[in-house]
Amino acid sequence: MLYTMKDLLKVAKENKFAVPAFNICSYDMMKAIMEEVEAQNAPVILEIHPDEIAYLNNEFVAAAKEYAHNSNVPVVIHMDHGGSVKDVMRAIRNGYTSVMIDASTQAFEANLQLTKEVVKLAHDVNVSVEAELGTIGNNGSAEGGSANIIYTDPDQAEEFVRETGIDTLAVAIGTAHGLYPKDMTPKLNIELLKELNKRIDIPFVLHGGSGNPDAEVSEAVKYGVAKVNLSSDLKSVFFDALREILTKNPAMFEPGDVFPEANEKVKEVVRHKLGVLNTIGKAELY
Repeated sequence: MLYTMKDLLKVAKENKFAVPAFNICSYDMMKAIMEEVEAQNAPVILEIHPDEIAYLNNEFVAAAKEYAHNSNVPVVIHMDHGGSVKDVMRAIRNGYTSVMIDASTQAFEANLQLTKEVVKLAHDVNVSVEAELGTIGNNGSAEGGSANIIYTDPDQAEEFVRETGIDTLAVAIGTAHGLYPKDMTPKLNIELLKELNKRIDIPFVLHGGSGNPDAEVSEAVKYGVAKVNLSSDLKSVFFDALREILTKNPAMFEPGDVFPEANEKVKEVVRHKLGVLNTIGKAELY
């Protein structure tokens, strides 16, 4: 079942669970994710970054749409971190049901105006819009971010949501894209999230969800976070498994032999994250 982000997250926010947004960069990864969320009767967001679609091409979105239409669970196809109107228009033409415009590193007014333009374009064709206020850190991820985390300002956030009409807001409360170094323990600013949740009634998005303590992520879901972006957690186990398999079996070349073990590693992560976000079984609410 193909959903817009607005419709998907309305149910999640009302029922105090979050939907994982998994960045997909291959057909096998998408296949593993969809098989696991269907087994767990859980809604899901298939997320594709402009860099990923530049490699995979537009035809990959058609495959994702086919999966969504034929699935018995709610699915959103979302563009992650679009940087321009051109990115947004490509996503809309390809059939995404949700787009993100990320102008968070620009000045507040420039971010507001670009986001407002995108909202007009997207809402005219029933596509949901996510934007970001404040900056997410970066631990070496290609998904971008900033060397310095700037927390979301509640006063600015109220104005931004009111003036742009966005459907979801990515909040900066201390996360970073990519995997954290082993000697670093990330810390979410839950008190800031509580304040934002008191003043803004649209669903929040937590970017850089990989590597954060499970207890903190679960706590964030209680205060308005209804979408959690996950990329590095899945990609790392998928490609680590492939490297190990091919190193041990250098003569192996059939996809049916190479990929299943890596796909199972992805499924393990998906299953774990669904539990952390309280998403298991929630497809029955739609």
